Amino acid sequence: MKKGLIVLLVILLIIVFTASWFIGRYNTIQKEKVNVETAWAQVENVYQSRFDLVPNLVATVQGAADFERETLTQVTQARAQMGGQVNLPPEALSDPAAFQQFQANQAGLSNALSRLMVVVERYPDIKANQNFLQLQAQLEGIENRIRTERMRYNDAAKLYNQLIIVFPNNMIAGMINAKAFQFFAADAGAQSAPQVQFN
Repeated sequence: MKKGLIVLLVILLIIVFTASWFIGRYNTIQKEKVNVETAWAQVENVYQSRFDLVPNLVATVQGAADFERETLTQVTQARAQMGGQVNLPPEALSDPAAFQQFQANQAGLSNALSRLMVVVERYPDIKANQNFLQLQAQLEGIENRIRTERMRYNDAAKLYNQLIIVFPNNMIAGMINAKAFQFFAADAGAQSAPQVQFN
């Protein structure tokens, strides 16, 4: 009887220990997932700020006589191509195709805005416009925040991805269907130095 009780206690201790271990690992994975989603929310926040700023920037520049309409059209089209989609559903963060499409849309808007800023350099009236200067400063600040928040997101995604691939976490990740988050990559052509032309 005493032996049977000891065996039962040992089995209960093993079950409690295993359950505690599993719960601890599970909770760690979930906490890191929340950290990644929080970092992503910040990325979306600054993208939304930029998205909201574009119409004001275009309207201010549009007021200048003889401004190149093609450039404004490109900015407006790049913004419209996003379809108002600044936010991604959480499952898209682990879907390479959806994430790549999102990044391509954001890069398209970034490129169009960069072209706009280059063209504006030829228009002293616009460069002297106080509203434009404020919007330009806001845009520069937002672009810096985008870079910072993307870096923070990549750092959080790296920690999470490392967590779910190491043993024994990978077994738990497989049981709960935890998938790796996608990383932001450099935009196409980012490795090439921009060409500067002086008139």
